[in-house]
Amino acid sequence: MKIHLTSIFVDDQAKAEHFYTEILGFVKKHDVPLGEQDRWLTVVSPEEPGGTELLLEPAGHPAVKPYRDALVRDGIPLAQFAVTDVRAEYERLVGLGVHFTQEPLEMGPVTTAVFDDTCGNLIQIATQPQ
Repeated sequence: MKIHLTSIFVDDQAKAEHFYTEILGFVKKHDVPLGEQDRWLTVVSPEEPGGTELLLEPAGHPAVKPYRDALVRDGIPLAQFAVTDVRAEYERLVGLGVHFTQEPLEMGPVTTAVFDDTCGNLIQIATQPQ
């Protein structure tokens, strides 16, 4: 068994598509219309085009807003992405206007940072222990 797909709720799929592809650097994998406004929109890492897909899922369900609001209020990231160098990625993203709620922080062998994805979520980037 392996993880094939996971989702993240987004307020606006077009805005999310821009942020996740143009700013973070993911690659669009699927873009299938589902009705008048919604799409089955997934992105993948360009380093693993056949790897785990991230579904940019519309946040229309009534349970989503209170759930995400509570996570953001408490500073809890909804997802974590692995990067080789958190400090370098932090600098790159800050240069692109990304707002961080936690600057790079060393926690033993792992360094993390947390940013706002502009779509209603906090996302953590982290190095993996060597």
